[in-house]
Amino acid sequence: MISRIDLRGDALPEGGALRDLLPRAEFDVEAALEKVRPICEDVRHRGTAALIEYARRFDGVEIERVRVPAEALRSALDALDPAVRAALEESIRRARIVHREQRRTDVTTKVVPGGTVTERWVPVERVGLYVPGGRSVYPSSVVMNVVPAQEAGVASLAVTSPPQKDFGGLPHPTILATCALLGVDEVYAAGGAQAIAMFAYGTDECLPANLVTGPGNIYVAAAKRLLKGRIGIDSEAGPTEIAILADDTADPVHLAADLISQAEHDPMAAAVLVTDSVELAEKTEKELEPQIAATRHVDDRIVPALSGRQSAVVLVDGIDEGLRVVDAYGAEHLEIQTADASAVAARVRNAGAVFVGPYAPVSLGDYCAGSNHVLPTGGCACHSSGLSVQSFLRGIHVVDYTRDALAEVAHHVVTLAEAEDLPAHGAAIKARFDWKVPGSK
Repeated sequence: MISRIDLRGDALPEGGALRDLLPRAEFDVEAALEKVRPICEDVRHRGTAALIEYARRFDGVEIERVRVPAEALRSALDALDPAVRAALEESIRRARIVHREQRRTDVTTKVVPGGTVTERWVPVERVGLYVPGGRSVYPSSVVMNVVPAQEAGVASLAVTSPPQKDFGGLPHPTILATCALLGVDEVYAAGGAQAIAMFAYGTDECLPANLVTGPGNIYVAAAKRLLKGRIGIDSEAGPTEIAILADDTADPVHLAADLISQAEHDPMAAAVLVTDSVELAEKTEKELEPQIAATRHVDDRIVPALSGRQSAVVLVDGIDEGLRVVDAYGAEHLEIQTADASAVAARVRNAGAVFVGPYAPVSLGDYCAGSNHVLPTGGCACHSSGLSVQSFLRGIHVVDYTRDALAEVAHHVVTLAEAEDLPAHGAAIKARFDWKVPGSK
């Protein structure tokens, strides 16, 4: 079912040549751009009317307004299964513990006597948080988006999720209940590219946002790319990924279960096992069959994901080579299931999140580890981070110099301005002292 890539024997290539040998889902955002461009323009010009039309066309629902009424949020929370509510409350509690510690404090640096630079951390004023719908319901994504925004001190935040035919054109009630649990009362029934455009341009119901975060399908990613600049974005999320680096100490039952759990998301989900043990690879492949047979979503998600070009068992000569492979791959989620897993994990350079040892599976991070599960995909972990409090903060430098402090460095500023052929820059310094400014009286 799952293919093999054998990288044993010869020296591993460097950089992009190694990345090109590894499995990856096809995710052509550029091709989707031309499809989302007219949708975004339509929302820009027609606002709510366009959103209502796209709800009918894409989601098969008739709605009269896009904003979810407050009573629908209250009703969803009242009807929430007590066990689900308890699990969500624990997820929220743990996420707050972790994200509260991420909040940066302002730092003032004394550069010279009378001259300071302060870095102030200021939250984004308004954010739009996208929560996917469709194949599954993701209340956990509400938690992962809202908690860091709240802990950053964002004053205005709104959540949007696709309208559901089974729920009268509202987002899934568990999504609504989670928003209510978190104290979010501004929620919209809009999905896809049109939802991103709603946040970018605003409508009569929804004020425009400064930043949009949250994962979605290829059309959401394309809309983010198209509108980046008008809005800030967290990332262009692609298909979800798991990579596991394992040696012969790992349990094939665990490995198979973890590969399947990621494949369960989507037929384009990627599941990659990197190991130096042929015996472990064979046992894991054999273990996949009974576990797949015992679960759901087999034909529409799991089997296509595991048998697709994006999933594979990669054989390497040793853990050092395995580390090179997983760093080249830059997985969204990376499990380390080896001897001395903590030491091996400490050597990882590129991953959205690292899960250490047999008792830290990705599923834990999805819900209740306290970490964030909105993570870079498609190899972007080599240059980008997952969602955090920092995602919702802006650093502003505040420069405060006295006359004496400026005078002490003025000649250097003038020299550099003249070296760059920007004489007016130097003149702005000279004007503050007894230096002759060209053109002045």
